[in-house]
Formats: sequence, structure tokens, C-alpha cells
Amino acid sequence: MRYLPLVIGAIAAFAATSASAQSVNLTGNYRCVQDCRDGNLGGPAFITQNGDSLNLVTETGESYRAWPDVTAPASRIWVDVRNESAVYSPDGLRIQFDDGRIWERDFGPPPPRPGVARKRPVTYQR
Repeated sequence: MRYLPLVIGAIAAFAATSASAQSVNLTGNYRCVQDCRDGNLGGPAFITQNGDSLNLVTETGESYRAWPDVTAPASRIWVDVRNESAVYSPDGLRIQFDDGRIWERDFGPPPPRPGVARKRPVTYQR
């Protein structure tokens, strides 16, 4: 009976490790805004996140896998193939890679202003 709290604590610790590794969902569209490869300034980039695993598509169309960085899982990701890490902002709007590239979240064009009525074309009947 004395070991019951210890067992419950151990189970909770194992269950919480994967859920608390990443602090923000990075899934979305991005634009490269600085030090872009091959001169692709403003080129689209994409991230798809599934649990701790991330799929990155760069501004040049290259695909990579990434994971939360072991040294700072709540603020950095690690791209193993490139041997490179990236730090992301707490709100997930900006990602800066070790090579100097910066991606910013792309929300697309703004919606049309509300309340602006378009004039209908005038039709004449004979």
C-alpha cells in the first residue's frame, strides 16, 4: 500500500513526457523572409505536425523530418538530415534556423471589408 503513490507517479510521468514535449502546434503555411535559399525571398514553406513529428517543406521544395530538440523541446526543433536546429517563437508565428533563414507564418490575403456593397450591373429591358 505504501508503494501505490509511487507507482501512480511513475505512470503519470511516462504518460506526460510525449504530450508536453512541444508547446505549440507549428502546422501551417509560412513564407521565407530572410536568407532564403536560391534567392527565394517570399517563397512558400509548409509544416505539418503530427504529435512530436514534423514534416517540413522548404521554400525550395525540399522535404525534411524534424522533432523537438532534446536540449530545448519547448522552443526548438531539430532537423536531423541537415544537422540543424531552429528556434520558434512562443506563438509559433516565426521560425529562425541556424543558417539564418527566417520563416514567418502566412495567413493569406486579408478578407474583404464587411459592409461594402457591390453595385449590380444595370440591365435594360426592351
